[in-house]
Amino acid sequence: MTDPDYSGLPDELSVLVTRHWQRFQEVGHVLPDALLKDLPRVWAGSDYVAEQFIRDADLGDWLAGCALKARLEPGRLGEEISQAVMACDDEDALKATLRRLRHRHMVRLIWRDLTGLADYHATVADLSLLADTLIATALEKLYQWACERNGTPRDEQGRPVKLVVLAMGKLGARELNLSSDIDLIFAYEDEGEIEGERRNLTHHQFFLRLGQQLIKALDQTTGDGFVFRVDMRLRPWGKSGALAVGFDAMESYYENQGREWERYALIKMRPVAGDLDAGARLIERLNPFVYRRYIDYGAFESLREMKGLIEREVNRKGMQADVKLGAGGIREVEFIVQAFQLIRGGQLPSLRDPNLMKVLPMLVEEGMLPEDVVAELADAYVFLRDVEHRLQAVNDRQTQRLPDDELGWQRLTFAMDFSARAPFERALRRHREQVRYHFSQVIADPQQEAEVSEGDQELLDLWRGDVDRDAAVAHLEAIGVQQAGEVLDQLENLRHSRSVENMQRIGRDRLDKLMPLLLEALGYQGHGAVTAARLISFVESVLRRSAYIALLVENPGALTQLVKLSGASPWIAERLARHPVLLDELLDVSTLYSPPARSQLDDELRQQLLRVAEDDLEQQMEVLRNFKQAHLLRVAASEVTEVLPLMKVSDYLTWLAESILNQVVMLAWEPMVERHGRPLRDDGQPCSPDFVVVGYGKLGGIELGHNSDLDLVFLHDAASGGSTDGDKPVSNEQFYARLGQRIVHILSTRTMSGQLYEVDTRLRPSGSAGLLVSSMEAFRKYQLQDAWTWEHQALVRARVVAGCNRARQRFEAIRDEVLCRERDQEALRVDVLAMRDKMVDHLASNQPGCFHLKQDPGGIVDIEFMVQYGVLRWASRHGELTRFTDNVRLLETLAALELMPAQDAGLLREAYLAYRSAAHRASLRKEKSIVGDGEFRELRDGVRTIWQHWFDLSK
Repeated sequence: MTDPDYSGLPDELSVLVTRHWQRFQEVGHVLPDALLKDLPRVWAGSDYVAEQFIRDADLGDWLAGCALKARLEPGRLGEEISQAVMACDDEDALKATLRRLRHRHMVRLIWRDLTGLADYHATVADLSLLADTLIATALEKLYQWACERNGTPRDEQGRPVKLVVLAMGKLGARELNLSSDIDLIFAYEDEGEIEGERRNLTHHQFFLRLGQQLIKALDQTTGDGFVFRVDMRLRPWGKSGALAVGFDAMESYYENQGREWERYALIKMRPVAGDLDAGARLIERLNPFVYRRYIDYGAFESLREMKGLIEREVNRKGMQADVKLGAGGIREVEFIVQAFQLIRGGQLPSLRDPNLMKVLPMLVEEGMLPEDVVAELADAYVFLRDVEHRLQAVNDRQTQRLPDDELGWQRLTFAMDFSARAPFERALRRHREQVRYHFSQVIADPQQEAEVSEGDQELLDLWRGDVDRDAAVAHLEAIGVQQAGEVLDQLENLRHSRSVENMQRIGRDRLDKLMPLLLEALGYQGHGAVTAARLISFVESVLRRSAYIALLVENPGALTQLVKLSGASPWIAERLARHPVLLDELLDVSTLYSPPARSQLDDELRQQLLRVAEDDLEQQMEVLRNFKQAHLLRVAASEVTEVLPLMKVSDYLTWLAESILNQVVMLAWEPMVERHGRPLRDDGQPCSPDFVVVGYGKLGGIELGHNSDLDLVFLHDAASGGSTDGDKPVSNEQFYARLGQRIVHILSTRTMSGQLYEVDTRLRPSGSAGLLVSSMEAFRKYQLQDAWTWEHQALVRARVVAGCNRARQRFEAIRDEVLCRERDQEALRVDVLAMRDKMVDHLASNQPGCFHLKQDPGGIVDIEFMVQYGVLRWASRHGELTRFTDNVRLLETLAALELMPAQDAGLLREAYLAYRSAAHRASLRKEKSIVGDGEFRELRDGVRTIWQHWFDLSK
């Protein structure tokens, strides 16, 4: 066998290919002569291809006989794969066959791509055809086996009902790349039941199991690798939704609950397997959700919000090296096209094609973009996708990140047909700059004003120490800096610090640009030494990550907010120093000081988690923590600048916790179900999830503060003594106990980004000695028979904050039953007073001249106890007292029912809000909730007077 000719390769790549060739010869394989000419080029570009030749002795002969110059032909490919798959007699054989076919055809596709036999268009079309065929054939075989086991699902006319596999994203657009996940949704057209010997099986159950088997056939990693990584998170209700959904339920979901980002996703939806005709009918049903019948100018605002999300990602460290996500990358081209599709697609059906390269020319025809702009975008897109393919061909790994080593750059340059790295990088930079420019033009905000701010030479000289002290102090005072002498001392300490002196040149240059701007902002806002010290602490925290310094230099508005907020709150300053990634939040003042609605919080967090691999819990935990930190900064900024009143601040903090908790429940639930199956209810139906997280205390009362922990109780409503329905079943009780433990772990574990929340579960039945997760019936029995009065007081402020509606309704019914019980008034009064006395003895400040806002007599707890006492005393006659869990609305209800004088309720409300507002401010100043004894004296006396009167009346 003749050796390959390496003369056309750079030296380093020649060494690499020689090493592969030696391994190939060592295993005794023979290469057909027809492949020798191109082998060096292909193996230089793909270790994966070389490895497949070494593993598969017949691969060379198979490839040589494949008519390499020809595109894949659907009929011939379908016949080849069908013959192989239909010969399989069990799922293990099916998995092995699918993986062997995939490897061989991937080698063929990469070979054609790297040798120039296929251009971008041919490569993505053939890849998509391969994926379609493998999915469809695997499904056909699995459906056949499922019907043999369980019977065939049929509609009312007796016609077989089949699963519809809908592809989203790149596969849906027939633009699949060399190593991409495939985003799928499973649906079926008709509900019904299959009559069986043992029990009837619903269509939902049948297709749920079929979908699970298809995912395993494609996604599961075996000794032969995998076929495709399958991502199901774009389905209705996301990870919390059923794996297979009926058409009616899907249409209802998008009509009533569909989010703006889901419109973008559905643009690329395409049926790829199963009942393709039914899939086409479903898409027709969903089109009104995706494409508005009018010109959708309302989409522009959402587009700008999405631009903000993209910009924040771009500004994160390292994103410029990503040809998909970085500035001027693949996603920005996609975004431009999708923007026009959403805005005009309702009126122009020609824009509804999922394929980007087919839609681009339509934008010229419809007069939406100039021809030269579309040409530049098309050229850039193909170039960037080619780069993406060359990167992924190396190891069959999903990556869009440019190399970080010289060998990687040489390999990429050679695979892209450039003679050297420099001209390749110039071409890459030109394409990305063109994309970035057009991207910014398409979604530019006409209201946006350019901001320009530069430090003058005198401030730069001052920072560098080139101005004598008296002149420096005078100049700082002249620009408005307070305590100028102290500030100058702080600057000198920073400049002479070891950290600054050891900075690399690029970082020091950036710092020299920042410091004059920072001093200018400090003076303009009239701050002095205290704020300067906080800002210098921040600067010290980012000296080794100068990208953050550059961000502030390039975004004067963000610098202005940094100075403003650091001056207002040491809590905010410390957060920014500890998590400088939060600087992203300062880039857009409109979002920084505008609290999102609860649904927006849910959507934003869901979108962020969608970008993380489904099995990467560590990264999911980082996303959750970064999300929380970002919104904590927003709400604190809104509070210290008095943009938000106290009640709105508490709402925001509570919604934030609820959004996080709902995602945490699903992150804990999915792996448990995957491993053990679903617990079963008393009626034999699988739980979904029949589990709730009950928030007590401040969370239950919608009164969270900046540093509040979460008082949580976990409840389930599965069958007592039942077990899960998976391959590795466990008892329902064991399943939910592990679920609760996993939730607590995700919430309380400390990572690089800190801890999500401190979690306190001691309010569960029997406290620390009780089960972490109780059944609803056990919880009801405990509350009715064994709970102390103080536990019923706590139940007044309890509500479901995460979980499913069915279990939520069951909990609310139990709560109403417990709170509305007739109680002995004297016993209730004695119990409440005894508990309050105990708290005063153990928790009050006991400091002369001080008042603890929460625990001292006349404080927050007195008001809470009066409200709780009122609910427990009168709820048996006035059920509306159980409607709310927050003290303000409960006070209003007591007054409206004339159970408390309106004047008293008004004073208690005023005192309660004043105390809480002061406690919030103290938290942001990093101080305890203790004030001088003279503060709030009138309100305290009023609260104590009402306390005495309130409990005296009950004698």
